[in-house]
Amino acid sequence: MTMKTFIAATILLAAPALAQPADRMATAAKLRDTALASNPAWPLLVDLTDSVGPRMAGTEAEARGRVWAKAAMQKLGLVNIREEAFPITLWQRGTESARVIGTNHPLVITALGNSGATPAAGITAPVACFDTLGALRAAPDTAVKGRIVFIDHRMTVTQDGSSYGVNGGVRRSGPAIAAQKGAAAVMIRSLGTDFHRNPHTGGTVFPAGTTPIAAVALALPDAELIGRLCKRGPVEVNLVSTPTSQPGQSANVSGEIPGSVPGEIVVMGGHLDSWDIGQGVFDDGAGVAITLAAAATIKASGQPPRRTIRVVLWGSEEIGLVGARAYAEAHKTENIVLAGESDFGADRVWRVESRVAAAGLPLMAEIAAVLAPLGVQPQPGNASGGGPDVGPLAALGAGVLELGQDGTRYFDLHHTPDDTLDKVDRAQLDQNVAAWTAAIWLAASDDRPLRTK
Repeated sequence: MTMKTFIAATILLAAPALAQPADRMATAAKLRDTALASNPAWPLLVDLTDSVGPRMAGTEAEARGRVWAKAAMQKLGLVNIREEAFPITLWQRGTESARVIGTNHPLVITALGNSGATPAAGITAPVACFDTLGALRAAPDTAVKGRIVFIDHRMTVTQDGSSYGVNGGVRRSGPAIAAQKGAAAVMIRSLGTDFHRNPHTGGTVFPAGTTPIAAVALALPDAELIGRLCKRGPVEVNLVSTPTSQPGQSANVSGEIPGSVPGEIVVMGGHLDSWDIGQGVFDDGAGVAITLAAAATIKASGQPPRRTIRVVLWGSEEIGLVGARAYAEAHKTENIVLAGESDFGADRVWRVESRVAAAGLPLMAEIAAVLAPLGVQPQPGNASGGGPDVGPLAALGAGVLELGQDGTRYFDLHHTPDDTLDKVDRAQLDQNVAAWTAAIWLAASDDRPLRTK
C-alpha cells in the first residue's frame, strides 16, 4: 500500500468523527480530501525548478522567479497580485577552492553568504582548530590572529530540526567572532547531517564595525579530515574564496482570495529565493508550490472565505530575512490575524502548532481534528514561532499557525547541490497541500480573535 493510499483509507475511516461544527468542518474535510486526490503542487514545482532554476537573492534569476510567481497566481485565480520591492546587498560567490599544504588534500568548500573575500591568489596560513563555538569564544586573540580558524560541531538527525538551532551559531556568528579576534579566514563544518562531499552553504552575519573575512563551509568528510589532522599536529591550508558584494534589489510577491468580510487577513506562503548551488526545491520551492496549490484548491472549490487569504512569497530570506522584515514594516497597519509559512522541505506534515489568542484555541483544536486523518498530531502548548518569514509578523501581533514537516532527511539536502527535484516524494508533497488547504480554510472561515496583541 502506498503512503497516499494509506492516508486516503485512514480519512475514510475517520470521516464520521468530523461532524461538528458541521458546515465548516465538513467543508474543510472535503477540501482536504480534494487536495490529497489532486492538486497543482507538483507541476508548479517542476515548472519553477525547470524554467526558473536557482534564485539567489537580488539576482536576475530571483527577478525571473517573481515573473513566474505572478503568472502562476493569475493562472490559479488569485487577485490583487502585487510585487513590493526593497533594497538589499547583492552578494555573489566567486572562485573557491582549498587544499591542505603538504599532503595536497583537496577540500570541498562553499562560501557562506555575506562573507568577505581572500585575495585572488588566496591565502596560505596555519589552522587554529576549535571543537565548538564556545571554545572559539573562550580563546585568546593570540590563538587566532592571522590564522585560518576551523570550527567543528556535532549536528545530529532530528525530526523537528532542533539540532540545527543548537548548532546554527557556528555558521551565523562564528565567522564574526573569529574576525573580531584577528583571524585571516574561517572554515566551518557544514550544518548538515549527510556525509556526501556536498558542502552546505548559508548566511553568516558580520555586525556593524566588523570587517567581513572569507568564511567557507567544508563538506562533512573534509571537516572530519581537518579534525583528524588537527589532533595530529600543525595544519596549514591554502584557501581561495572571492565573493563580491554590491547594492541590489529584491521584492516580495503576493496574491489573494478576497474574503467576504473586509479587514481580516490570513497569510500563508514560502520564500521565493534560494541558494545558488542547488535547484532550490526543498528550500523553498516546495513551500512556494504547496501554499500556491492550497490556495488554488480553495479557490477552485467556489467556497468564498470569510477572511481574505493572502499568499505571500517572500524575497531574500536566505541572506537574512530581508524580505520578511520589509513585508512586516510595509503591512504593519493591516489586520493580519494569522500567518504561517511552509519552509522545511517537501516531506509530510507530522504536527500542528500555534501561537494565538486564547479565544482562538478552539479553532486550533478544530484544525487538529481535521488534520488527524492525515497523521498530523497537535503539539502541546501555544508558543510556536512559525516559520522564519512569519517571525516579523508575529512580533507585530499576528497569530501563528505552524504545520511542522518531518525534517529527518532535510539537513541531508539543505543548502547543498543535492537540493534537487528528484528528492521529492509526491505523496508527501500532496499530504502537505491537503493539510495546508484544510487548515487555512478553517482559519479563514472563522471569526474568533487570533492576534496576540
